[in-house]
Amino acid sequence: MTFGLNKKLTIMKNYLKGTAFVAVASFFLFAACNNPQQSEQSTGSPDVNTPLPAGQSSVQDDESQKNIVQVASGSADHSTLVAAVQAAGLVDVLVNAGPFTVFAPTNAAFDALPAGTVDNLLKPENKDQLSDILQYHVAVAVLKTDYLRDGQKLEMVNGGMITISKNGDQVKVNGANIIGTVEASNGLIHVVDQVLLPQ
Repeated sequence: MTFGLNKKLTIMKNYLKGTAFVAVASFFLFAACNNPQQSEQSTGSPDVNTPLPAGQSSVQDDESQKNIVQVASGSADHSTLVAAVQAAGLVDVLVNAGPFTVFAPTNAAFDALPAGTVDNLLKPENKDQLSDILQYHVAVAVLKTDYLRDGQKLEMVNGGMITISKNGDQVKVNGANIIGTVEASNGLIHVVDQVLLPQ
């Protein structure tokens, strides 16, 4: 009789322990599900006050070699080109890995265009035309002058073709002189004395 009673007590204790464990586990599970902080983290819902990530051009790096846009931005002779690249929305494109070769007209080259041309191109309604002209100055490749040949034709980003003329060390692009070359982390900049217009 005592053995039977002890057995019943043992069974009841085990049952109560199991019930208590389930109750405690349920409590913690319920608390976790109703914790707004944890719920927000687990779902990955963005905070409405968190600013959207900026483009590649917003990355700060003062140690690496400067990219094409950074080099051009640091040149007093290319402020018009930089303003045009910004107006055309091409900054984030030109800071990417590339490699690119940019034929970069100087301010004087832009000034040589008919009066009012640059101001007109910088207007928001002419963004597509400006972008087309600027992309005609960019090749997706590293085009060192040593590798360029007289009469060579090269395709630019906008799909247009440029023609290289070479006489000794003098290299021209569609008749524009390459007057200097600067290396960048994502390609080359060839400084030219004329604006290249798509043909």
